[in-house]
Amino acid sequence: MASYLGANIYSDIFFVAFKLPNLFRRIFAEGAFTQSFVPSYSNTKHKVSFTTILLLQFGSFIAILSILVAIFSPFITKFIAFGFDEATINLASPIVAICFFYLPLIFVVTFLSSILQYNKHFATSAYSTALLNISLIVALVISSKLEQMTVVYYLSFAVIVGGVLQLLIHIIAIEKLKLKIITSKLNKSKERFKNSKFYRQFIPAIFGSSTAHISAFLDTFLASFLMSGTISYLYYANRVFQLPFALFTVAVSIVIFPAIAKAISKNDEKTALGYLQKATYLVIGLLSVAAVVGIVFDEFIIKLLFGRGEFMPNDVKNTSAILSMYLVGLLPFGLAKIFSLWLYSQQKQLKAAKITAYSLAWNVIFSLILIVPYGAVGLAFASSLGGVVLFHLTIKEFGYKRFLLLLTTHR
Repeated sequence: MASYLGANIYSDIFFVAFKLPNLFRRIFAEGAFTQSFVPSYSNTKHKVSFTTILLLQFGSFIAILSILVAIFSPFITKFIAFGFDEATINLASPIVAICFFYLPLIFVVTFLSSILQYNKHFATSAYSTALLNISLIVALVISSKLEQMTVVYYLSFAVIVGGVLQLLIHIIAIEKLKLKIITSKLNKSKERFKNSKFYRQFIPAIFGSSTAHISAFLDTFLASFLMSGTISYLYYANRVFQLPFALFTVAVSIVIFPAIAKAISKNDEKTALGYLQKATYLVIGLLSVAAVVGIVFDEFIIKLLFGRGEFMPNDVKNTSAILSMYLVGLLPFGLAKIFSLWLYSQQKQLKAAKITAYSLAWNVIFSLILIVPYGAVGLAFASSLGGVVLFHLTIKEFGYKRFLLLLTTHR
């Protein structure tokens, strides 16, 4: 993508358009939905009734939301990239409308993935995102000789194709495992579903689980006021930041969260803390190495990954500086993510939401202070400072003494 589009107004348009469904994808796939669904699903005795009504309610809401975004795409585009001029808004709004239809697809994927995770099947969800990436790569190869705005349209439709492929392989996995998730007998299930704590957990968990992604969204909004290409610099740097974060933090959290939730539901806190300790050791070791290597070799990494075609030497320099500032927050964000699982397993989603609100508020303050003198580099550093605040508040809620005991006590 960097090779074909570089860092300019066209890449900015696609990244802005893909940012909104991608934000929702991050929230659902790695955050609020799974972290609220697994404890509720684990505790309910009427699992098929629970999943049926949840799928109908959520699916209907997201389908309507997608249609509304398509109808009002110019307004939505202006909202997420307020600094764009009118001509750029007109170019971007159809792309925003197309990309947002990825959300209904990825919601069903996440819904099925959560059920698979509960049943200790992780492989399908682990490789499914590759199908989206392959779809984007194929679109780039097919459209490589065309005008850049046409390439953006190809990429947008490739997002939808990737979503369809992800959905198909999850349906196949559900069928192979013979898991029942839908029932037609809903008369009594509605009454049962009213007793579920899912929605009370989910709404605050939206904010509590998605700090890094909401932070990146705020960066995009503010970067729309800066020079053309800045949004792309932030996007490329954030992709590299997300690589170790996803490989280590997200992977670990996906695997241990069902185990922690089940242990807590059985009042087995010792086992739950054992899982948390193992996850903490892994995350500290792996993310520390990744952050140091990334900061020391920032320019080499960006040049190796992106430095060809339309991605010029100046683009490499600007993106590498932003990457270093993002990586300062890698370990704080990673640890905050792991220890937020403890709050969710204790069904303290509201507390997690308040913690996130404080960290985001500080992120905004830091961004407004740093954007004028340092531009996009300042935005990335502000994001990392917000991550430090998030880590501090999360560990404070868990207990600093308890945290130190967890690190030093053999289990």
